[in-house]
Amino acid sequence: MTEHIHTPRSQDPEDVKRRNFIKGLFGGILGILTLSITWPFVSYLIPTSVGGRDEKFIKVPNFSSLPIGIPKKMNFEDVDEEAFLRLNVIYDIWVIKHSEVSATVYSPLCPHLNCRYNWDGKKFSCPCHGSLFSENGKVLGGPAPRPLDTLPYKIEAGELFVQWKLYKAGIPAKIEA
Repeated sequence: MTEHIHTPRSQDPEDVKRRNFIKGLFGGILGILTLSITWPFVSYLIPTSVGGRDEKFIKVPNFSSLPIGIPKKMNFEDVDEEAFLRLNVIYDIWVIKHSEVSATVYSPLCPHLNCRYNWDGKKFSCPCHGSLFSENGKVLGGPAPRPLDTLPYKIEAGELFVQWKLYKAGIPAKIEA
């Protein structure tokens, strides 16, 4: 039978300092690796509204060239960030310019079931279920439970800035989704 000979670790202060330094270095490297691997998952769980996402106004190009009093469909682009993913998102809206400093901005989604409606020259009409809306957004017919949803906007130095919001469909109250 062979005996296992146990050699005690050196208790020399220099060896203890070296071991503690290597343990600390290894722990620090593991901590950094753990953080870099888990950060995308953690940041995905943090709501984007905490960072003021809902308060962001986005510039809509070509507002100055819009004719006054005629509903026009317009587009603007934003960047949506989730964790390390950055996506360019294009939103469309309906804008009625009343003057250089006043407008009405509608969400392009019908309040009935979020279908996209159109302007036919006299009224807004939803092709999905037949809802009709006047130029000022009031329901003229169909199953829509409320008027067209307006979006927050501001005009600065002749430029239109819009805050994109999504509202719950199919209910009489205008509630953010």
